Amino acid sequence: MMSIPSLDLNQFIHGSDQEKQTFVNKLGEAYEQIGFAAIKNHLLSESLVQDLYSTTESFFSLPIDTKLKYTDPNIAGQRGYTGWGKEHAKGSNVGDLKEFWHFGQYVPDELKQDFDYPDNMIVDEIPLFNTAGEKAFKALEETGKYMLRAMAIYLELDEDYFDKEILYGNSILRPIHYPPILNDPPEGAVRAGEHEDINLITLLMGASAQGLEILTKENKWVGVTSLKDHLVVNVGDMLQRLTNNKFKSTTHRVVNPPKEEWGKPRFSIPFFLHPKSEAKLNCLDSCVDENHPKAYEDITAGEYLTERLLEIGLLSDKKK
Repeated sequence: MMSIPSLDLNQFIHGSDQEKQTFVNKLGEAYEQIGFAAIKNHLLSESLVQDLYSTTESFFSLPIDTKLKYTDPNIAGQRGYTGWGKEHAKGSNVGDLKEFWHFGQYVPDELKQDFDYPDNMIVDEIPLFNTAGEKAFKALEETGKYMLRAMAIYLELDEDYFDKEILYGNSILRPIHYPPILNDPPEGAVRAGEHEDINLITLLMGASAQGLEILTKENKWVGVTSLKDHLVVNVGDMLQRLTNNKFKSTTHRVVNPPKEEWGKPRFSIPFFLHPKSEAKLNCLDSCVDENHPKAYEDITAGEYLTERLLEIGLLSDKKK
């Protein structure tokens, strides 16, 4: 098992100049070395975490016909319910052993015409699921904003560099259910195949990291220990691309439990923080030099997201 660096976000938000810089330095070092950090004193309350986890369990306990009411095949899984085995890791044809729900961005009515986002679906059977999801989405988005401000300072950018890019960005809150494994799964099938996240950063709530493994620089899989009251926050491919590989988007997976624990379900609720679709992911000038030539072609966040959704099976060529 690996203990990832534990940092106190309160140091950055309310600390002295020295405490703030200490947080910035430790976060930057963690993201250069392993791409993961554990964050305490974030903006998500324990009671809200409990509400969301309990209503998530209630939703996934609904009959399959009820859950399928909340599937729209025309929006590539951007909102609502996605069933068992629909998503797979990049480069794999074996579906992950999971089902999930997507809460998306909450845009004021007067601005909706400016964004091409589907509306969030409302689960009639569990009203608290909807309200807990919206509150958690906004708390995690605000937490992510402070995390990105710290990274901007480390990258020698203006502190608010990312603020305008993530305002009403295409972020996703994903409650996931990994059902009990009742029979031998298909060869190669795991709860979540090895992958890197698409987005800028991912914020994972709760003590649900059991089964999460990351691939080290030595090419070894190690389990990540979960810390009570912390968020596990990792770098995604968009941020790795933007920083020209300075920050590390670490390969990770969710493995199946030991066979004696196959009968136990697992729930996980990551928040994928995305910029707006028109945001540019061009490598930052400050991250390109003689020793670190530009590694990626220019691209927008929307174009990159489309590429990746095709690769993982949530979007087909017909729906591009």
